[in-house]
Amino acid sequence: MFKAIFTWWNGAALGARFHIGRRGVFVGQDDYGNRYYEAKDASDSYDGRKRRWVIFSGYAEASKVPAEWHGWLHYTFDESPVTAPLLRQPWEKDHRPNLTGTIHAYRPQGSLARGGERQKATGDYLPWTPE
Repeated sequence: MFKAIFTWWNGAALGARFHIGRRGVFVGQDDYGNRYYEAKDASDSYDGRKRRWVIFSGYAEASKVPAEWHGWLHYTFDESPVTAPLLRQPWEKDHRPNLTGTIHAYRPQGSLARGGERQKATGDYLPWTPE
């Protein structure tokens, strides 16, 4: 409860939860635990469309929204992925959020964050010296 009052980066703040709970209808939930809502009516929208929200599960990071829900949030799809699932091709990979800044981020060989030594230069570099 304390985190809900004072933080906006963990899920949603208390005011946002109150507003969405009062004005929105639960539409669905994705595999990451994010919950999606749509407004009951278009009374608080500026373009006549019903407003749509996401309440993140844990840290609020936009890359945690899968493609099908992103399309629904941005009005690319009229129907939610619950009622009209997005067709997946066999060559498509599963969605992964951006891992930069986390312990699971990619760290190539020689990276300071990996703790390794970089490869020695091959000797083909000659610095410029004035004549």
